Amino acid sequence: MGYLWKTIGFMTSYDTLSQAVSGLKERGYVVDFNLDENCLVCHGDRFNVDDFEIVEVHRFEGDTDPADEAVVYAIASNSGVKGVLVSGYGISAEGISAEMVKKLGIHRNG
Repeated sequence: MGYLWKTIGFMTSYDTLSQAVSGLKERGYVVDFNLDENCLVCHGDRFNVDDFEIVEVHRFEGDTDPADEAVVYAIASNSGVKGVLVSGYGISAEGISAEMVKKLGIHRNG
């Protein structure tokens, strides 16, 4: 079951990963971000750690398979770009910067 970890504004909770992504897109988080070594990437634009804020975090745990666990981040850039980042539950420090691990981890772990 998914639940809201942190939100700004009003509380929204989603039961599934697909509901979270759809709901966030309906609320204006329309860009799909991808995680790169030290930034988020979308449509060729790169957003460094200081260039965006995590607005909401939704964590989903698999019923029986830990591989089904995922986190959906609602992200707003300082330039006004809003979108989502979907990540496997365990952030690995391998391949991404320590700053990015810290920023995502702070919101993931409370």
